[in-house]
Amino acid sequence: MAFVGDGVNDAAALAQSDLGLSMGTGTDAAIEAGDLTLVRGDPLAAADAVRLARRTLGTIKGNLFWAFGYNVAAIPLAAAGLLNPVIAGAAMACSSLFVVGNSLRLRGFRPL
Repeated sequence: MAFVGDGVNDAAALAQSDLGLSMGTGTDAAIEAGDLTLVRGDPLAAADAVRLARRTLGTIKGNLFWAFGYNVAAIPLAAAGLLNPVIAGAAMACSSLFVVGNSLRLRGFRPL
């Protein structure tokens, strides 16, 4: 259950809920009790926060898939001596660049 609140009277509910969304314009008690603080005082920003969190989790899962796939393929080849260390290092750098580039796509997120 998610709860959105901004006052002292909401702090207990924010702390007990599965997802506590506090307003940045609210009291310090509510901000401390919430799991996530919405910078704007707009309750509709809660939907955007959930959308962004879901997109972020999808990006993390995709990055882990490709990073593990690279390591599953490259480590045995390197251990067997079939992969030149210079090429392995360059491939690792490219893998890191892919993860960073894929993560940067989140900057294009636009609220509704």
